[in-house]
Amino acid sequence: MSAFSRQIKVALTAHLMSAFSRQIKEERNLKMDFIHSIEKVKGDSFLMASLSESTRNDALARVAEALEENKDDIFKANIEDLRAAEESSLAQPIINRLKFDQHKLSDCVAGINDLIGLEDPLFKELLKRQLDNGLILTKTTCPIGVIGVIFESRPDALVQIASLCIKSGNCIILKGGSEAKNTNKALFEVIHKAATDVGLPQSFAFLIEDRADIDELLKCHDYVDLLIPRGSNQFVQYIMDNSKIPVMGHADGLCHVYVDKDADIEKAIPVIIDSKTQYVAACNAAETLLVHKDIADKLLPRLDAASKGKINYRSDSRAIGLIKSEPATDDDFKTEYLDYILSVKIVDDIDEAIRHINHFGSHHTDCILTENDETADKFMSLVDSAGVYRNCSTRFADGFRYGFGAEVGISTGKIHARGPVGLDGLVTYKYRLTGNGHIVADYAEGKSSFKFRDL
Repeated sequence: MSAFSRQIKVALTAHLMSAFSRQIKEERNLKMDFIHSIEKVKGDSFLMASLSESTRNDALARVAEALEENKDDIFKANIEDLRAAEESSLAQPIINRLKFDQHKLSDCVAGINDLIGLEDPLFKELLKRQLDNGLILTKTTCPIGVIGVIFESRPDALVQIASLCIKSGNCIILKGGSEAKNTNKALFEVIHKAATDVGLPQSFAFLIEDRADIDELLKCHDYVDLLIPRGSNQFVQYIMDNSKIPVMGHADGLCHVYVDKDADIEKAIPVIIDSKTQYVAACNAAETLLVHKDIADKLLPRLDAASKGKINYRSDSRAIGLIKSEPATDDDFKTEYLDYILSVKIVDDIDEAIRHINHFGSHHTDCILTENDETADKFMSLVDSAGVYRNCSTRFADGFRYGFGAEVGISTGKIHARGPVGLDGLVTYKYRLTGNGHIVADYAEGKSSFKFRDL
């Protein structure tokens, strides 16, 4: 190799090393910027927790007004997202969730106005107890602090989550699906400006736009108090496995409707159809229909006629001759379709139905259709789900329809919150103890004794 070639090689190596070093430095700076932003959210969470109910309600009122005032820009951003989704050939259920139009905006605004009218979840006295003369213990509600929510490509979810956190005095870190990035950014900017204009701290909310930042968020256990991932069971498990932050999981919605032998068929058919078709892309849509063997031959042909070809049925060997359908596989009973598809299985009795639901279900929402009170009680006691219904659509599993104003998700776990998570699921409590120089040594040495009395 000539001296000139060696010089070129050395110069090229030095250039590449320099470029690599700059890249590492830039990535490090970006990481530090992200952590600093999350740290600021944590700092403002203490201010957020002290805001009066009137300030928080004023912020919500201004957010509702601003959404209407800026709707043209929001809709324009949503059209960009929808166009990109169609060009990428995304599944229709995803596109349905992605759409943010006047109907969804009106629902969001109505939800915000309902929130304003709800009782303040903060500073409520849950317990007041005298421990001794002049030593008073109280238990009061307070915000959780900083909540990170990772949600699917549903722009209306961003509005609902942000609104609930404002009402409950929590700061919020938001990460929506990349398919909705333009709509999410437009909504976030409107909400942030409206809320801070009336007194909320600047870092009460933060929008994550880069997917890579999710992994950085998972490391922020010093600043984030709760994570709420909404998505598949695998995604929720990934979050749990890779973070020290407490997780409230919102996982798959594999919901069932069981038609008992004592069901009223006239009542049952509309409930089944509504549970499946009212909005197929929702996590509370029914995915499996279980039918008692004694009513199957009467119900299934009538259901087939009533659904008018709108539902694609996938049936087990016992049902396939009673309804137009494709043969079901074992995987069908494990699948959240989010589409106009419904698995059908005939069961021998309620015990088999309960076993099936507890084995294949996601512990979300399951319904029994029956006129027998004893059977209904057994189903509602033994089915291990956040919502157990009788003679009504699974689509009622929703914070707005429960009168919560909105929801940040539907928890299928059992700790802290379960089912649609509204305001009460976004607060915790603290104990306040007020004394007058009381010391434990006096009680340990017998100089004083406790005089417990609820006040």
